[in-house]
Amino acid sequence: METTSLLSIITKGGILMIPIFICSVLVVFFALERYFTYKKLAINIPQFMMKIRQPLSRGDVLAAINECTIVKKPVSNVIRAGLEKTKFGRDRMKEAMETAGNAETYFMEKHLNVIATLAGITPLIGFLGTVTGMMKAFMKIQQLAGNVNADVLAGGIWEAMVTTAAGLSVGIPALIIYNYFINREREFIFQIESAGEEVLDMVSKKTESRQEPQTPPVRPVEPPSNPLESGQGVKYAGADLRDPESGNAPDMDNFNPAEV
Repeated sequence: METTSLLSIITKGGILMIPIFICSVLVVFFALERYFTYKKLAINIPQFMMKIRQPLSRGDVLAAINECTIVKKPVSNVIRAGLEKTKFGRDRMKEAMETAGNAETYFMEKHLNVIATLAGITPLIGFLGTVTGMMKAFMKIQQLAGNVNADVLAGGIWEAMVTTAAGLSVGIPALIIYNYFINREREFIFQIESAGEEVLDMVSKKTESRQEPQTPPVRPVEPPSNPLESGQGVKYAGADLRDPESGNAPDMDNFNPAEV
């Protein structure tokens, strides 16, 4: 019985096995590149946020910015962009964080579109090999005017089956890898948004507490005393104006200084 090796099976796939092989190499290359890139971008969010909360609770924004500069991760880069706009208010901080977040998202999505494209076109190349293989088989039938056997058709059928299997063998893992990295990217984006909102709230509360005016204690206003009722100020030019018999103050509306 004739044994068939893997290499001989691949060669039966025809010339379309070359682009399928190139696609497989590219999938492996970009998958490893994204894996090690995401591994470098990973960060312990609770530990990092604890280092940020401590200086922000004291109002030391510069120390928080320095901490973000040391870490150099997507989350820290976005938070640093917002903290650098602290003096311009919450809205400017949020705009700066969104701009930095878009830049980090673009970097994280880099090469993912290549993997998605390879996952889509590799099976199509395999299906193309199926079509060309069946065409070759029917051409043999036509050339021999129908006097054919299985050995004559084997070459075209081999090409059709091998290219289809090879295309699917590359396309299915590529699609799985693509979805895996998309989920990793969404995880990074969620961490960035959560950390950014927390920092915005902390800075806003600290700023509002500083800007609240200190309201002085309100003192009760005493009504002005009537000097005539209190018995004071009832003298004119050294003379006591009170009635000597009753001790009452004179009626100031009808008071005539000439009578004193």
